Amino acid sequence: MTERETHRAIEAVFRIEQAKLIAGLTRIVRDVGLAEELAQDSLIVALNHWPESGVPRNPGAWLMQTAKRRAIDYFRRNKMAARKLDELGYDLREIESTAPDLDTPLDDDVGDDLLKLIFTSCHPVLSPEARVALTLRLIGGLTTDEIARGFLAAEPTIAQRIVRAKKSLAEAGMPFEVPRAEERGGRMASVLEVLYLIFNEGYSATAGDDWTRPQLCEEAMRLGRILAGLAPEDAEVHGLVALMEIQASRLRARTAANGEPILLLEQNRALWDQMLIRRGLAALDKAETLVGAGPYVLQAAIAACHARARKAEETDWRRIAALYDMLAEMTPSPVIELNRAVAHSMAFGAGSGLAILDAVADDPALRSYHLLPSVRGDFLVKLGRLAEARVEFERAAGLTRNERERILLLDRAAACQPAA
Repeated sequence: MTERETHRAIEAVFRIEQAKLIAGLTRIVRDVGLAEELAQDSLIVALNHWPESGVPRNPGAWLMQTAKRRAIDYFRRNKMAARKLDELGYDLREIESTAPDLDTPLDDDVGDDLLKLIFTSCHPVLSPEARVALTLRLIGGLTTDEIARGFLAAEPTIAQRIVRAKKSLAEAGMPFEVPRAEERGGRMASVLEVLYLIFNEGYSATAGDDWTRPQLCEEAMRLGRILAGLAPEDAEVHGLVALMEIQASRLRARTAANGEPILLLEQNRALWDQMLIRRGLAALDKAETLVGAGPYVLQAAIAACHARARKAEETDWRRIAALYDMLAEMTPSPVIELNRAVAHSMAFGAGSGLAILDAVADDPALRSYHLLPSVRGDFLVKLGRLAEARVEFERAAGLTRNERERILLLDRAAACQPAA
Protein backbone atom coordinates (compact mmCIF):
# COMPACT_ATOMS: atom_id res chain seq x y z
CA MET A 1 0.00 0.00 0.00
CA THR A 2 1.39 3.42 -0.99
CA GLU A 3 1.70 6.24 1.53
CA ARG A 4 -1.17 8.06 -0.17
CA GLU A 5 -3.39 4.98 0.04
CA THR A 6 -2.44 4.55 3.70
CA HIS A 7 -3.39 8.16 4.43
CA ARG A 8 -6.75 7.67 2.71
CA ALA A 9 -7.37 4.55 4.80
CA ILE A 10 -6.48 6.43 8.00
CA GLU A 11 -8.81 9.29 7.12
CA ALA A 12 -11.61 6.79 6.41
CA VAL A 13 -11.06 5.15 9.81
CA PHE A 14 -11.07 8.57 11.47
CA ARG A 15 -14.36 9.54 9.84
CA ILE A 16 -15.94 6.36 11.22
CA GLU A 17 -14.54 6.89 14.73
CA GLN A 18 -14.71 10.69 14.89
CA ALA A 19 -18.16 11.16 16.44
CA LYS A 20 -17.52 8.53 19.13
CA LEU A 21 -14.11 10.03 19.82
CA ILE A 22 -15.42 13.60 20.20
CA ALA A 23 -18.31 12.35 22.35
CA GLY A 24 -15.99 10.56 24.77
CA LEU A 25 -13.59 13.51 24.95
CA THR A 26 -16.41 16.02 25.51
CA ARG A 27 -17.51 14.04 28.55
CA ILE A 28 -14.02 14.54 29.99
CA VAL A 29 -13.16 18.12 29.00
CA ARG A 30 -16.75 19.49 28.90
CA ASP A 31 -15.96 21.60 25.83
CA VAL A 32 -17.07 20.51 22.35
CA GLY A 33 -14.55 22.78 20.63
CA LEU A 34 -11.60 21.49 22.65
CA ALA A 35 -12.77 17.90 22.20
CA GLU A 36 -12.79 18.33 18.43
CA GLU A 37 -9.28 19.86 18.50
CA LEU A 38 -7.98 16.93 20.57
CA ALA A 39 -9.60 14.46 18.16
CA GLN A 40 -7.94 16.23 15.21
CA ASP A 41 -4.60 16.13 17.04
CA SER A 42 -4.94 12.36 17.42
CA LEU A 43 -5.53 12.09 13.65
CA ILE A 44 -2.30 14.00 12.96
CA VAL A 45 -0.40 11.63 15.24
CA ALA A 46 -1.97 8.65 13.46
CA LEU A 47 -1.00 10.05 10.05
CA ASN A 48 2.60 10.26 11.29
CA HIS A 49 2.78 6.84 12.96
CA TRP A 50 0.42 4.40 11.24
CA PRO A 51 2.11 4.39 7.80
CA GLU A 52 5.12 2.75 9.50
CA SER A 53 3.47 0.78 12.31
CA GLY A 54 0.28 -0.14 10.47
CA VAL A 55 -3.34 0.55 11.45
CA PRO A 56 -3.89 -0.90 14.95
CA ARG A 57 -6.41 -3.64 15.58
CA ASN A 58 -8.72 -1.24 17.44
CA PRO A 59 -8.02 2.18 15.90
CA GLY A 60 -10.75 3.95 17.89
CA ALA A 61 -9.18 2.99 21.22
CA TRP A 62 -5.73 4.01 19.95
CA LEU A 63 -7.05 7.41 18.87
CA MET A 64 -8.84 7.91 22.21
CA GLN A 65 -5.72 7.08 24.19
CA THR A 66 -3.67 9.50 22.08
CA ALA A 67 -6.29 12.25 22.45
CA LYS A 68 -6.38 11.78 26.23
CA ARG A 69 -2.62 12.17 26.40
CA ARG A 70 -2.98 15.41 24.43
CA ALA A 71 -5.67 16.52 26.88
CA ILE A 72 -3.34 15.88 29.81
CA ASP A 73 -0.57 17.88 28.12
CA TYR A 74 -3.03 20.71 27.44
CA PHE A 75 -4.23 20.93 31.05
CA ARG A 76 -0.68 20.77 32.40
CA ARG A 77 0.32 23.71 30.20
CA ASN A 78 -2.80 25.72 30.86
CA LYS A 79 -3.31 26.49 34.57
CA MET A 80 -6.65 28.21 33.99
CA ALA A 81 -7.96 25.17 32.15
CA ALA A 82 -6.60 22.94 34.89
CA ARG A 83 -8.57 24.93 37.49
CA LYS A 84 -11.67 24.53 35.35
CA LEU A 85 -11.03 20.78 35.15
CA ASP A 86 -10.70 20.67 38.94
CA GLU A 87 -14.03 22.51 39.28
CA LEU A 88 -15.62 19.83 37.14
CA GLY A 89 -14.43 17.20 39.56
CA TYR A 90 -11.62 15.70 37.47
CA ASP A 91 -7.90 15.52 37.97
CA LEU A 92 -5.15 14.52 35.57
CA ARG A 93 -4.57 11.17 37.27
CA GLU A 94 -8.21 10.27 36.70
CA ILE A 95 -7.93 11.01 32.96
CA GLU A 96 -4.75 8.92 32.79
CA SER A 97 -6.37 6.03 34.62
CA THR A 98 -9.32 5.91 32.22
CA ALA A 99 -7.21 5.43 29.11
CA PRO A 100 -8.88 2.67 27.07
CA ASP A 101 -7.53 -0.80 26.71
CA LEU A 102 -6.12 -0.99 23.18
CA ASP A 103 -7.62 -4.45 22.83
CA THR A 104 -11.11 -3.12 23.60
CA PRO A 105 -13.27 -1.55 20.86
CA LEU A 106 -14.25 2.05 21.43
CA ASP A 107 -17.93 1.15 21.01
CA ASP A 108 -18.33 -0.52 24.40
CA ASP A 109 -19.59 2.44 26.46
CA VAL A 110 -20.02 5.05 23.79
CA GLY A 111 -23.81 5.04 23.39
CA ASP A 112 -24.66 7.54 26.11
CA ASP A 113 -21.79 9.85 25.14
CA LEU A 114 -22.82 9.86 21.49
CA LEU A 115 -26.45 10.59 22.39
CA LYS A 116 -25.26 13.47 24.59
CA LEU A 117 -23.19 14.84 21.71
CA ILE A 118 -26.20 14.70 19.36
CA PHE A 119 -28.32 16.60 21.87
CA THR A 120 -25.53 19.11 22.42
CA SER A 121 -24.92 19.82 18.73
CA CYS A 122 -28.68 20.25 18.18
CA HIS A 123 -29.26 22.44 21.26
CA PRO A 124 -32.10 24.99 20.78
CA VAL A 125 -29.77 27.77 22.02
CA LEU A 126 -28.24 27.62 18.51
CA SER A 127 -29.93 28.80 15.32
CA PRO A 128 -31.25 26.03 13.02
CA GLU A 129 -28.45 26.81 10.51
CA ALA A 130 -25.81 26.49 13.23
CA ARG A 131 -27.30 23.22 14.49
CA VAL A 132 -27.21 21.74 10.99
CA ALA A 133 -23.59 22.78 10.39
CA LEU A 134 -22.36 21.62 13.80
CA THR A 135 -24.20 18.28 13.55
CA LEU A 136 -22.72 17.53 10.13
CA ARG A 137 -19.27 18.51 11.42
CA LEU A 138 -19.23 16.64 14.74
CA ILE A 139 -21.58 13.71 14.16
CA GLY A 140 -21.44 13.38 10.39
CA GLY A 141 -17.69 13.92 10.14
CA LEU A 142 -18.07 16.14 7.06
CA THR A 143 -15.40 18.73 6.37
CA THR A 144 -16.26 22.42 6.31
CA ASP A 145 -15.81 22.38 2.55
CA GLU A 146 -18.21 19.42 2.14
CA ILE A 147 -20.87 21.16 4.25
CA ALA A 148 -20.44 24.39 2.30
CA ARG A 149 -20.77 22.57 -1.03
CA GLY A 150 -23.81 20.66 0.21
CA PHE A 151 -25.66 23.85 1.12
CA LEU A 152 -24.20 26.06 -1.63
CA ALA A 153 -22.66 28.37 0.97
CA ALA A 154 -19.22 29.97 1.11
CA GLU A 155 -16.73 27.88 3.08
CA PRO A 156 -15.76 30.84 5.36
CA THR A 157 -19.46 31.35 6.18
CA ILE A 158 -19.84 27.73 7.26
CA ALA A 159 -16.54 27.86 9.19
CA GLN A 160 -17.67 30.97 11.08
CA ARG A 161 -21.05 29.38 11.76
CA ILE A 162 -19.39 26.32 13.32
CA VAL A 163 -16.93 28.40 15.37
CA ARG A 164 -19.72 30.63 16.69
CA ALA A 165 -21.85 27.58 17.52
CA LYS A 166 -19.08 26.01 19.60
CA LYS A 167 -18.39 29.35 21.28
CA SER A 168 -22.09 29.83 22.07
CA LEU A 169 -22.30 26.41 23.70
CA ALA A 170 -19.15 27.10 25.76
CA GLU A 171 -20.33 30.55 26.88
CA ALA A 172 -23.79 29.29 27.77
CA GLY A 173 -22.26 26.54 29.90
CA MET A 174 -24.50 23.91 28.36
CA PRO A 175 -24.30 20.64 30.32
CA PHE A 176 -23.09 17.64 28.35
CA GLU A 177 -26.03 15.37 29.07
CA VAL A 178 -29.14 13.71 27.74
CA PRO A 179 -31.97 15.97 28.98
CA ARG A 180 -34.30 14.81 31.71
CA ALA A 181 -37.56 13.22 30.64
CA GLU A 182 -39.56 16.44 30.97
CA GLU A 183 -37.13 18.28 28.64
CA ARG A 184 -36.37 15.47 26.28
CA GLY A 185 -39.46 15.83 24.11
CA GLY A 186 -38.64 19.37 23.08
CA ARG A 187 -34.95 18.66 22.69
CA MET A 188 -35.59 15.48 20.70
CA ALA A 189 -37.87 17.52 18.46
CA SER A 190 -34.91 19.83 17.79
CA VAL A 191 -32.66 16.88 16.96
CA LEU A 192 -35.21 15.38 14.56
CA GLU A 193 -35.82 18.78 12.97
CA VAL A 194 -32.08 19.12 12.21
CA LEU A 195 -31.92 15.67 10.60
CA TYR A 196 -35.03 16.42 8.53
CA LEU A 197 -33.61 19.78 7.39
CA ILE A 198 -30.44 18.03 6.23
CA PHE A 199 -32.41 15.34 4.43
CA ASN A 200 -34.81 17.76 2.74
CA GLU A 201 -31.99 19.92 1.43
CA GLY A 202 -30.57 16.79 -0.20
CA TYR A 203 -33.92 15.55 -1.48
CA SER A 204 -35.10 18.86 -3.00
CA ALA A 205 -32.27 21.37 -3.20
CA THR A 206 -33.50 24.88 -2.49
CA ALA A 207 -30.97 26.53 -4.80
CA GLY A 208 -28.34 25.82 -7.43
CA ASP A 209 -28.22 23.76 -10.60
CA ASP A 210 -28.92 20.31 -9.13
CA TRP A 211 -32.39 18.99 -8.32
CA THR A 212 -31.05 16.68 -5.59
CA ARG A 213 -27.92 16.23 -3.45
CA PRO A 214 -27.86 12.53 -2.50
CA GLN A 215 -24.86 12.90 -0.15
CA LEU A 216 -26.92 15.01 2.26
CA CYS A 217 -29.75 12.45 2.17
CA GLU A 218 -27.31 9.65 2.91
CA GLU A 219 -25.78 11.59 5.82
CA ALA A 220 -29.17 12.37 7.35
CA MET A 221 -30.22 8.71 7.07
CA ARG A 222 -26.95 7.54 8.64
CA LEU A 223 -27.44 9.93 11.57
CA GLY A 224 -31.06 8.85 11.89
CA ARG A 225 -30.05 5.20 12.11
CA ILE A 226 -27.53 6.06 14.84
CA LEU A 227 -30.24 7.89 16.78
CA ALA A 228 -32.69 4.99 16.35
CA GLY A 229 -30.10 2.66 17.86
CA LEU A 230 -29.57 5.02 20.79
CA ALA A 231 -33.29 5.76 21.38
CA PRO A 232 -35.00 2.47 20.40
CA GLU A 233 -38.29 3.22 22.16
CA ASP A 234 -38.92 6.61 20.55
CA ALA A 235 -41.68 6.27 17.94
CA GLU A 236 -40.87 9.56 16.20
CA VAL A 237 -37.20 8.62 15.72
CA HIS A 238 -38.24 5.44 13.91
CA GLY A 239 -40.91 7.42 12.05
CA LEU A 240 -38.33 9.89 10.73
CA VAL A 241 -35.96 7.07 9.73
CA ALA A 242 -38.85 5.37 7.91
CA LEU A 243 -39.79 8.61 6.15
CA MET A 244 -36.21 9.29 5.01
CA GLU A 245 -35.59 5.72 3.83
CA ILE A 246 -38.80 5.59 1.79
CA GLN A 247 -38.30 9.06 0.30
CA ALA A 248 -34.67 8.31 -0.55
CA SER A 249 -35.74 5.15 -2.39
CA ARG A 250 -36.98 7.43 -5.21
CA LEU A 251 -33.78 9.42 -5.71
CA ARG A 252 -32.63 7.57 -8.85
CA ALA A 253 -36.05 8.06 -10.45
CA ARG A 254 -36.37 11.78 -9.63
CA THR A 255 -34.06 13.02 -12.37
CA ALA A 256 -33.54 12.19 -16.05
CA ALA A 257 -30.09 11.51 -17.50
CA ASN A 258 -29.71 15.22 -18.30
CA GLY A 259 -30.62 16.22 -14.72
CA GLU A 260 -34.16 17.28 -15.58
CA PRO A 261 -36.62 16.72 -12.68
CA ILE A 262 -39.21 13.94 -12.97
CA LEU A 263 -42.33 14.40 -10.85
CA LEU A 264 -43.61 11.61 -8.59
CA LEU A 265 -46.50 10.40 -10.75
CA GLU A 266 -44.27 10.27 -13.85
CA GLN A 267 -41.38 8.34 -12.29
CA ASN A 268 -40.28 4.89 -13.42
CA ARG A 269 -41.04 2.93 -10.26
CA ALA A 270 -38.77 0.10 -11.37
CA LEU A 271 -35.93 2.46 -10.46
CA TRP A 272 -37.11 2.84 -6.86
CA ASP A 273 -34.66 1.23 -4.42
CA GLN A 274 -36.53 -1.76 -3.00
CA MET A 275 -34.01 -2.33 -0.21
CA LEU A 276 -34.58 1.20 1.11
CA ILE A 277 -38.34 0.70 0.82
CA ARG A 278 -38.16 -2.54 2.83
CA ARG A 279 -36.01 -0.87 5.49
CA GLY A 280 -38.36 2.10 5.61
CA LEU A 281 -41.47 -0.05 5.95
CA ALA A 282 -39.77 -2.07 8.72
CA ALA A 283 -38.93 1.15 10.59
CA LEU A 284 -42.55 2.30 10.15
CA ASP A 285 -43.84 -1.04 11.51
CA LYS A 286 -41.57 -0.54 14.54
CA ALA A 287 -42.76 3.06 15.04
CA GLU A 288 -46.41 2.04 14.91
CA THR A 289 -45.90 -0.44 17.78
CA LEU A 290 -44.58 2.31 20.09
CA VAL A 291 -46.34 4.94 22.16
CA GLY A 292 -46.00 8.56 21.08
CA ALA A 293 -46.47 8.44 17.31
CA GLY A 294 -46.47 11.95 15.92
CA PRO A 295 -46.06 13.87 12.67
CA TYR A 296 -43.01 11.93 11.42
CA VAL A 297 -44.85 8.62 11.80
CA LEU A 298 -47.85 10.04 9.91
CA GLN A 299 -45.63 11.40 7.12
CA ALA A 300 -43.89 8.02 6.90
CA ALA A 301 -47.31 6.33 6.58
CA ILE A 302 -48.11 8.71 3.70
CA ALA A 303 -44.80 7.88 2.01
CA ALA A 304 -45.54 4.17 2.51
CA CYS A 305 -48.79 4.54 0.52
CA HIS A 306 -46.73 5.63 -2.49
CA ALA A 307 -44.08 2.94 -1.91
CA ARG A 308 -46.68 0.15 -1.85
CA ALA A 309 -48.30 1.23 -5.14
CA ARG A 310 -46.67 -0.61 -8.05
CA LYS A 311 -48.20 1.88 -10.48
CA ALA A 312 -49.13 5.53 -9.96
CA GLU A 313 -52.80 4.78 -10.64
CA GLU A 314 -52.83 2.20 -7.82
CA THR A 315 -51.99 4.84 -5.18
CA ASP A 316 -54.52 4.93 -2.32
CA TRP A 317 -55.19 8.68 -2.43
CA ARG A 318 -58.19 8.47 -0.09
CA ARG A 319 -55.98 7.02 2.64
CA ILE A 320 -53.32 9.65 1.94
CA ALA A 321 -55.96 12.40 2.20
CA ALA A 322 -57.17 10.95 5.51
CA LEU A 323 -53.60 10.82 6.85
CA TYR A 324 -53.07 14.46 5.83
CA ASP A 325 -56.29 15.39 7.63
CA MET A 326 -54.86 13.79 10.79
CA LEU A 327 -51.50 15.50 10.26
CA ALA A 328 -53.16 18.91 9.79
CA GLU A 329 -55.09 18.43 13.02
CA MET A 330 -51.96 17.33 14.91
CA THR A 331 -49.58 20.01 13.62
CA PRO A 332 -51.49 22.66 11.68
CA SER A 333 -49.38 24.66 9.23
CA PRO A 334 -49.83 26.32 5.82
CA VAL A 335 -47.33 23.91 4.20
CA ILE A 336 -49.24 20.89 5.48
CA GLU A 337 -52.44 22.46 4.12
CA LEU A 338 -50.76 22.77 0.73
CA ASN A 339 -49.86 19.07 0.75
CA ARG A 340 -53.33 18.20 2.04
CA ALA A 341 -54.80 20.12 -0.89
CA VAL A 342 -52.77 17.98 -3.32
CA ALA A 343 -53.98 14.76 -1.66
CA HIS A 344 -57.61 15.90 -1.72
CA SER A 345 -57.34 16.92 -5.39
CA MET A 346 -56.11 13.44 -6.26
CA ALA A 347 -58.75 11.72 -4.12
CA PHE A 348 -61.77 13.95 -4.75
CA GLY A 349 -60.96 16.19 -7.72
CA ALA A 350 -59.02 19.39 -8.44
CA GLY A 351 -61.89 21.60 -7.24
CA SER A 352 -61.64 20.09 -3.76
CA GLY A 353 -57.89 20.72 -3.68
CA LEU A 354 -58.25 24.29 -4.95
CA ALA A 355 -60.76 25.12 -2.20
CA ILE A 356 -58.30 23.98 0.51
CA LEU A 357 -55.42 25.81 -1.17
CA ASP A 358 -57.27 29.10 -1.62
CA ALA A 359 -58.16 29.09 2.09
CA VAL A 360 -54.45 29.49 2.98
CA ALA A 361 -53.23 31.34 -0.14
CA ASP A 362 -52.88 34.64 1.73
CA ASP A 363 -50.89 33.19 4.62
CA PRO A 364 -47.63 35.19 5.01
CA ALA A 365 -45.64 31.95 5.36
CA LEU A 366 -46.56 31.01 1.78
CA ARG A 367 -46.11 34.42 0.18
CA SER A 368 -42.71 33.63 -1.34
CA TYR A 369 -43.10 29.83 -1.38
CA HIS A 370 -42.85 28.76 -5.01
CA LEU A 371 -44.84 25.56 -4.50
CA LEU A 372 -48.04 27.50 -3.77
CA PRO A 373 -48.42 28.92 -7.31
CA SER A 374 -46.94 25.73 -8.76
CA VAL A 375 -49.59 23.52 -7.13
CA ARG A 376 -52.34 26.05 -7.86
CA GLY A 377 -51.28 26.06 -11.51
CA ASP A 378 -51.58 22.27 -11.60
CA PHE A 379 -55.13 22.41 -10.20
CA LEU A 380 -56.11 25.08 -12.73
CA VAL A 381 -54.78 22.97 -15.64
CA LYS A 382 -56.96 20.07 -14.51
CA LEU A 383 -59.94 22.43 -14.34
CA GLY A 384 -59.25 23.69 -17.88
CA ARG A 385 -58.36 27.22 -16.76
CA LEU A 386 -55.14 27.38 -18.79
CA ALA A 387 -54.59 31.14 -18.93
CA GLU A 388 -54.75 31.36 -15.12
CA ALA A 389 -52.52 28.31 -14.81
CA ARG A 390 -49.85 29.87 -17.04
CA VAL A 391 -49.70 32.95 -14.79
CA GLU A 392 -49.26 30.72 -11.72
CA PHE A 393 -46.45 28.65 -13.28
CA GLU A 394 -44.63 31.81 -14.36
CA ARG A 395 -44.94 33.22 -10.84
CA ALA A 396 -43.60 29.98 -9.37
CA ALA A 397 -40.64 30.05 -11.78
CA GLY A 398 -39.82 33.56 -10.57
CA LEU A 399 -39.82 32.45 -6.92
CA THR A 400 -37.74 29.26 -7.05
CA ARG A 401 -33.96 29.47 -6.61
CA ASN A 402 -33.36 26.05 -8.15
CA GLU A 403 -32.42 26.32 -11.82
CA ARG A 404 -33.72 22.84 -12.77
CA GLU A 405 -37.07 23.56 -11.17
CA ARG A 406 -37.27 27.00 -12.82
CA ILE A 407 -36.87 25.45 -16.28
CA LEU A 408 -39.52 22.80 -15.49
CA LEU A 409 -42.00 25.47 -14.37
CA LEU A 410 -41.40 27.64 -17.44
CA ASP A 411 -41.97 24.59 -19.65
CA ARG A 412 -45.28 23.97 -17.89
CA ALA A 413 -46.24 27.61 -18.39
CA ALA A 414 -45.44 27.37 -22.10
CA ALA A 415 -47.58 24.25 -22.37
CA CYS A 416 -50.58 26.31 -21.21
CA GLN A 417 -50.44 28.60 -24.25
CA PRO A 418 -53.51 28.17 -26.44
CA ALA A 419 -52.85 26.54 -29.78
CA ALA A 420 -52.29 29.01 -32.65
